Amino acid sequence: MERLQKLIAESGYCSRRKAEELIKNGKVMVNGSIIRELGTKASFGDEIIVEGNMLEHEEKEYYLFYKPRGVVCTTKDDKGRKTVLDFFDETNKRIYPVGRLDYDTTGLLLLTNDGEFANLMMHPSYKIDKFYVAKVKGIVTGYEVKKLKSGILLDNVKIFPSRVKLKRIDKKNNTSIVEITIHDGKNHEVKRLMESVGHEVIKLKRETFGFLTLGTLKPGEKRRLSPKEVKQLYNLSINKN
Repeated sequence: MERLQKLIAESGYCSRRKAEELIKNGKVMVNGSIIRELGTKASFGDEIIVEGNMLEHEEKEYYLFYKPRGVVCTTKDDKGRKTVLDFFDETNKRIYPVGRLDYDTTGLLLLTNDGEFANLMMHPSYKIDKFYVAKVKGIVTGYEVKKLKSGILLDNVKIFPSRVKLKRIDKKNNTSIVEITIHDGKNHEVKRLMESVGHEVIKLKRETFGFLTLGTLKPGEKRRLSPKEVKQLYNLSINKN
């Protein structure tokens, strides 16, 4: 027997926090009875209905995916563009991306059907580092790097990148390569940070997520995370909080 909100999250329906809201709002039924108490326990042998949907227990799946350029991080796209799920035809599980990379951004993306895991990986309070390499217009100066390190105001919150390094400049083509590590999870965060010091991002790639790297994967390729890696990610989020 487990707490009801944990079962809902483990099913992949939503995060545990969202499940708690649904229970409090009377959106969850167990064996025909509406449940509003967060301490209620149940099992997957019970009939659990969430917002009119019968809860099904699925084996958890965790993937590391090398997202190519020109692919959207959604399960469906009304513009007919290729989505990350188009690379996962062999699985019938309801997997979905953990966070998002922009349409034109490449690199490491996690996908899962574990709602609780996804919430831990995405929530900014857990401060999991993501390392990016950005090619930007213009020559980035030491002063601009220092300004980024000292914090940039985004959405009325001061953002402090964990690391900023000017990797290379190309005076001939008037471009720079900047390495930047963030953990806040703001929309278009790296692009907005670079724009704040006057540089438009031309190319952007996420190289790492926590301790995970792309390794030998090529764009469009994926691999399953090992149980050890999943456990390490859980521990990383707990220790960071």
